[in-house]
Amino acid sequence: MMGDRAKATRLLKTARGQMDGILKMIEENRYCIEISNQIMACQAILSKVNKEVLNAHLCTCVLNSSGEDSKEKLQEISQVLDKLL
Repeated sequence: MMGDRAKATRLLKTARGQMDGILKMIEENRYCIEISNQIMACQAILSKVNKEVLNAHLCTCVLNSSGEDSKEKLQEISQVLDKLL
């Protein structure tokens, strides 16, 4: 991955911290809605990281590919988009 590695790392560490917090909330039998809100916040962070990774892929791997490799890279990104959508 190559785009903004520092940003992706920071976001993933934040998500990891949130997940640890969510586990603690569950262990403490906290209110379900509070737990759900934290889960959604963590999912939003992971979506941001995924966007960064895919953008980096487009701007490096796909952009720098050629010929059959280019077709393969486009097919890969299409499959990922199918999963996301």
